[in-house]
Amino acid sequence: MSHLFYLSTAKRPVLDRAEGIYMWDRDGRRFIDGSSGAMVSNIGHSNPAVLAAMRAQMEKSTFGYRLHFETEPGEALAAKVAALCPAGLDKVFFVSGGSEAVESAMKLARQYAVVRGQASRWKVISRFPSYHGSTLGALSVTGYDPLTDPFKPMMVAMPKIPAPRAYLDGLDMDDPATGAHYAAMLEAQILAEGPETVLAFIHEPVGGASTGALVPPVGYMQAVREICDKYGVLLIHDEVMSGGGRVGTFLGGDLWGVVPDIVAISKGFGAGYVPLGAMVAPSWMVDAVQAAGGFLHGHTYAGNPLACAAGLAVLEEIGRCDLMGNAARVGAVLKARLKALMQRYGFIGDVRGEGLLLAFELVADRETMAPLPAAMKAFDTLVELAYAEQLIIYARRTRGGYAGDHFLVCPPMITTEAQVDEIMEKLTRALDRFAADHAAVLA
Repeated sequence: MSHLFYLSTAKRPVLDRAEGIYMWDRDGRRFIDGSSGAMVSNIGHSNPAVLAAMRAQMEKSTFGYRLHFETEPGEALAAKVAALCPAGLDKVFFVSGGSEAVESAMKLARQYAVVRGQASRWKVISRFPSYHGSTLGALSVTGYDPLTDPFKPMMVAMPKIPAPRAYLDGLDMDDPATGAHYAAMLEAQILAEGPETVLAFIHEPVGGASTGALVPPVGYMQAVREICDKYGVLLIHDEVMSGGGRVGTFLGGDLWGVVPDIVAISKGFGAGYVPLGAMVAPSWMVDAVQAAGGFLHGHTYAGNPLACAAGLAVLEEIGRCDLMGNAARVGAVLKARLKALMQRYGFIGDVRGEGLLLAFELVADRETMAPLPAAMKAFDTLVELAYAEQLIIYARRTRGGYAGDHFLVCPPMITTEAQVDEIMEKLTRALDRFAADHAAVLA
């Protein structure tokens, strides 16, 4: 009997070892990590350079509390992150994961408003659907009903606007009018709440688990930046999934040249070697808060030297091996292969994403984009069929948590075109089985 419990009760084999994009169980079966875990293992498993950096740091120290010591790995990683981020984002606050990064961003924004004499600003507008973390603070800006409904009495739910899902609304995402249409929803919400009460707007430049690699329509990112500036609202980019190079640039926002006021990163930032994340903010904001008594927030493992040594080695490998370039190149190949599946399977309604943050969505009718019956649980069924083929993919409900089915195909940034062939062979067999098992519904 196991004493562990997780989100799922599905029985899984015991992991024996992992290398590159592959993982082996104790029976010797080799799985392709087609989702990088939960879009985490950006540089693949067991990278020798990262392991060597971790061993070297372990010989020196594995822990140094942030109030007692500065550490060389912490300073070096912060400098590296600042260099990779857009100009002005030059102060780095380390955390252990994505939820912590998002909470840190919201709390810094709030403290900055208080310091500036704008204590009336406390509302953080977000989108629906969305996912920003599992803590109560992060859940307050999350738009995913199964995760938030049980805890609503325990938190202050924040205002939501619709995510820019042009493909579901029958709009052309390449038309600037579409981007303006969705951005106008932010301005309308700010005005409805009262601009003097709105602290920040948080969103993912390229969607994560809840929207399945959603890419915004033309003009949306720039318009959102302009609206936030117009009303003095801080712009927070949740780059927990899109940051770290997976989309072909270090940050997702870089694809549009849009610079936020605060960035939250994690997941691929530590690449699965250590729990690691960061909030990145400008000096003008941090200095104002520090001058007023300091940032009233922190975590025990913030800036852990072992974690920072690993994170620095991860970023160095990404640069040395041009993994951002590889993510863009191989991602384009994989995306084209996924789009080609639409000719074979009429129930694939959309393929989207950037770099190696990609997803496809299943529908009952491609014309209306009506979802498959919720009771069918396609999101779970196809994951299990792919797992039987020894391919790991990641699924969520598309329409806010209780309906819709999308699947993230996000292998590590080291993936080759030959390995894309492997992934597609296994995925196609799983889809063939899915189509055969549900022929009556899919006809």
